[in-house]
Amino acid sequence: MPVIETWLIRGLRGLFFAGSLLAPLGVQAALFSDDEARKAIIDLRQRVEAQKATAEAIERKLTDENNQLRRSLLDLQNQIEALRTEQARMRGQGEQMSREIAETQRRQTTQSQSLDERLRSMEPQKVIVDGREFVASPAEKRDFDAAMGVFRTGDFPAAQAAFLDFAKRFPKSGYYPSAMFWLGNAQYATRDYKEAITNFRAMLTLAPEHARVPEAILAIANCQIELKDTKAARRTLEDLIRLHPQSEAAQAAKERLAKLR
Repeated sequence: MPVIETWLIRGLRGLFFAGSLLAPLGVQAALFSDDEARKAIIDLRQRVEAQKATAEAIERKLTDENNQLRRSLLDLQNQIEALRTEQARMRGQGEQMSREIAETQRRQTTQSQSLDERLRSMEPQKVIVDGREFVASPAEKRDFDAAMGVFRTGDFPAAQAAFLDFAKRFPKSGYYPSAMFWLGNAQYATRDYKEAITNFRAMLTLAPEHARVPEAILAIANCQIELKDTKAARRTLEDLIRLHPQSEAAQAAKERLAKLR
């Protein structure tokens, strides 16, 4: 028998004996025997061990639940981090897409504006030259302005070639009468007087109401003077004074006519 058990039994016996001295005889008969004491101890031990086993089971269960909770928290943290990463990626893609859309819209706007400008540059436009308003194509305006630019530089042979080329390319252009006038002036400057007279007269026939008609008539007279055709020059000057008496060219014609006499 274990020492602790023996000690417990002896202790219970002593307790029972001491109680028997004080208790009535009926109570003494109820005192535990050795077997009953041993049985009580064994029962107590079993209850203790059962409680211990229950506590250990509860502890294991709590440990397992705690470990499971930690794993769940770790999984949750991983999921949150993955969501944050995905959100950042999607935000970056969204920002990149926004930049690409903005750049596409900018390019489309630029292309649309460029296309509109090209279309406008190809469309006929109203122009006013020498007091005459008419519709001209961009090519007409470009070539006429280019020829005038050459004339203003004083390169009269090149200007003559430019106006001749314009006249061949655009014979029905609203610029044509003005082109003939300036072609005649370029030819006068290069002393091609006969051709100058021809082109001045073509301008007068084509556009008798042109603002430069008085100047063209005066230019014809000047060419005739250079050709020593004084009679024709005098007649031309007289026609100018009669047809356009208020013009500056008519005043110049009077001065020239006086010298011819």
